[in-house]
Amino acid sequence: IKIPVVDFGAYSLSEKDVPEEQLQSLSKEFKSAFTEVGFVFLKNTGITQEEVDDVMDISKKFFLQPDELKQPFSRNSFSNSPNHGWVSLETERLNPRRPGDLKESFNTSLLDPNIKWPSSGNLKCFRERKTSFFHRCKELSLRVLRVMAHSLGLDREVFLSTHRLIGTDKNGTTLRSLYYPPVNCEKAKEGQLRCGEHSDYGTFTLLFQSSEGLQVRARSGEFISVPCIPGAILINIADLMQRWTSDQFISVLHRVLLPPVGDSSTRQSLAFFVHPDDEALITCCDNSNKYPPITAGDYLTERFNDSYGRS
Repeated sequence: IKIPVVDFGAYSLSEKDVPEEQLQSLSKEFKSAFTEVGFVFLKNTGITQEEVDDVMDISKKFFLQPDELKQPFSRNSFSNSPNHGWVSLETERLNPRRPGDLKESFNTSLLDPNIKWPSSGNLKCFRERKTSFFHRCKELSLRVLRVMAHSLGLDREVFLSTHRLIGTDKNGTTLRSLYYPPVNCEKAKEGQLRCGEHSDYGTFTLLFQSSEGLQVRARSGEFISVPCIPGAILINIADLMQRWTSDQFISVLHRVLLPPVGDSSTRQSLAFFVHPDDEALITCCDNSNKYPPITAGDYLTERFNDSYGRS
């Protein structure tokens, strides 16, 4: 398995539109990446390494605080957005058959002006950096959706029309800052990982990573380590998009292993999980009825119940 690297310069965030010829060639590269591997590296997107570093930096300052300062921002404490906020260590089990994942996260899924954000001490620009980066990822994602539709021979607006409410409480799209603290492998529970094997839930994910550690399952069944390419964004297809395309685009299992014994380094990543609007009815776009119709919101709730335990 080799994850292809695609130059997105022709449709980067600094370009108004993509010339037809370049759209054809991007579509071709997308189609082969997403039907064969499920992953692609995008370079020259217009999102700079500096922007990524800034968000990672402010996120780390949040994570390094004592838990009691993070507690007021816990996931589930925001009534209009159940997925927004801080997720403490070992709370989430992306593979429900393993112990809780050795990671923390802060989810930004709602850009409502009335919700409270961390702002004490050196976190004054926390909200601003998170929301600004959220908007950048959203803009890029809409461009990716357009190329995806084109690569399947569909109307360019077909996916865009179901992703109009990103950033509101009627859409599950989430920017996750992930922090993997140092691990003492001797103390980890049996079978515990930094992040258990899972596939993502929604449309697709943009991933920005600070170091290696991610592994992807090849068709042979073995897990392969993913390189870290500075300045490139890793994109992977998620389950709802696989369902939507009647399994043409494939959503692949991935995980983050524990570091080698004696390695006390931390790991950080930013993941922008793109989801359709909650009310969007997802039906097979080739009219095959391979999967029954389901709304994106119902599908997401079902998946969260599996990862966090049913409440």
